[in-house]
Amino acid sequence: MLNDFLKGVWKENPVLVLMLGMCPTLATTSNAPNALGMGLATTFVLACSNMVISLIRNIVPAKIRIPCYIVVIATFVTVVDMLMQAYAPAAIYDALGIFIPLIVVNCIVLGRAEAFASKHNVFRSLLDGLGMGVGFTLALVLLGLAREFCAGGTLFGIKVITPWTIDFSLMGMAPGGFLMLGFFLALMNVYNKRQAEKKGGKCEPPLEMDCRHCGICKIEKDH
Repeated sequence: MLNDFLKGVWKENPVLVLMLGMCPTLATTSNAPNALGMGLATTFVLACSNMVISLIRNIVPAKIRIPCYIVVIATFVTVVDMLMQAYAPAAIYDALGIFIPLIVVNCIVLGRAEAFASKHNVFRSLLDGLGMGVGFTLALVLLGLAREFCAGGTLFGIKVITPWTIDFSLMGMAPGGFLMLGFFLALMNVYNKRQAEKKGGKCEPPLEMDCRHCGICKIEKDH
């Protein structure tokens, strides 16, 4: 069962391997604090929604499962939005803005609900949600740290290189996010390829890279 947690951290990392959740990944990683806030919020929703969906999976009719899952996810997104509004630093909450409510339609959350939580018990679904959330958070924080440092020589708002007085604003903008994400993906591909070659095998993408795996888009006919 430990593999249910660990796979989301590295082998099937939702950002660096499965390429899911690109919108919040690029939009909220301009600095590390924003990235951490988005990652923790998504982890909370993933873990809680996975558990509830696993509990109700046998009583929800197949034809309305997706609307039911969205209602469950939206409930926890509302909870985390209210908690962040009450307790998170105002700068982080304002910076994340619309991306907190948009967790409802984050393909990572709905994808894990359909592909895993709807088919496994509560404990395994919790581990899966936590693993995917931790992997998502780590990827966002690493991207945020890299972009923040390259933009102005700071880490979590602390000036690391004091002589750096002119910011490299590109890294704080959307093009900088694309460039940094591409660099991270290239490093991941090189590492995975070398690891596969050492074992005498071939680097293959996980099954979840096939969009037909989860079945969300499957059209069920009445006849």
